[in-house]
Amino acid sequence: MNLGQWIGLIAIVLSLYILWQIRQVLLLIFAAVVLASTLNRLAKRIQRYGLKRGLAVVISVAIFFAGIVGFFWLIVPPFVQQFQELTYRVPQGFDRLNAWIQQLETLIPDQLIPYIPNLNNLIAQAQPFLNQILGNSFAFVSGSLEVLLKILLVLVLTGMFLADPQAYRRLFIRLFPSFYRSRINGILDQCELSLKGWIAGAFIAMSVVGISSIIGLSLLGVKAALALGILAGFLNLVPNLGPTLSVIPAMAIALLDNPWKPLLVLILYLVIQQIDANLVTPTVMAHRVSLLPAVTLVSQLFFVTFFGFLGLFLALPLTVVVKIWLQEVLIKDVLDEWGHSPHNETELVIISPSSMSDIDWQTEIPDEDQETKIDDVLPRQE
Repeated sequence: MNLGQWIGLIAIVLSLYILWQIRQVLLLIFAAVVLASTLNRLAKRIQRYGLKRGLAVVISVAIFFAGIVGFFWLIVPPFVQQFQELTYRVPQGFDRLNAWIQQLETLIPDQLIPYIPNLNNLIAQAQPFLNQILGNSFAFVSGSLEVLLKILLVLVLTGMFLADPQAYRRLFIRLFPSFYRSRINGILDQCELSLKGWIAGAFIAMSVVGISSIIGLSLLGVKAALALGILAGFLNLVPNLGPTLSVIPAMAIALLDNPWKPLLVLILYLVIQQIDANLVTPTVMAHRVSLLPAVTLVSQLFFVTFFGFLGLFLALPLTVVVKIWLQEVLIKDVLDEWGHSPHNETELVIISPSSMSDIDWQTEIPDEDQETKIDDVLPRQE
């Protein structure tokens, strides 16, 4: 390797190290891109009714915030009421269980009494653990403030991306060599289409799980069925872990009515999740995004390990985008061309797929010694 190659290798290693150090910031930027893409799609649909883009963007943002407010308005009050009642019922249940055990002590032989648990002793043993939880309350509040700041950053970035998406797109494409910018622009189009497909498929799966949960919980007579169903639909965005988290509050609230109801709730959620995992999600995602189940599971383990809970929440859209970049750049442009004779860049033509109905352009890649005009490469803004 000559000096130039060593310098290039060192620059690549330093770039990867810097990207790794700021991975949490990059993940927040990606979350803002996904949210901006969703709102941009909604704004484009609103524009079909003859409204200007600025007004359509304002309406889409208003719908988004109205959805957030409605979500918390439907979820928080019922949960607060039910869990306040749960805090009263659980100690009462422990007292009844302890009284029942004391009654049994009069009916069993004296040799077995030492083996009967005493709940008062168990509560006394758990007291240090409760004190430790209360002592960590400040850390919990600090973590909550950090989460709120991250959410605020994502919302601000989303607004900036949504105001002028083409400007940020041009800025990103300029980071690549001039002869490769047309190719990058086509890859970004594929990423946008795939993200749209994932958003549509996720919304359909959320609706099916949420509506099914509301109907099932209502038939079982569980309180706050509407709030629990909405929560189950929302947590369905997090594959594998989300359904497990959603069943916990439902079983806890069902415990207020009868001791056997939590078991029925668990069976109900298992049936709904089996239908969603084996019928709804594969059918919907097969038409929207082609991802193998094993790839989805491995990606979740990878992103939750290196990025935390936010990485788990964004595992599927991240996998969709990473798959496109690996397939187009690494496989098609590098591995498939390895050892072949180089193509003449002046003969390459990037043609948009027929499925891109909103893009009616094609671009010829210019010669390497000719400067690329990025505005001529990019599609026109609607």
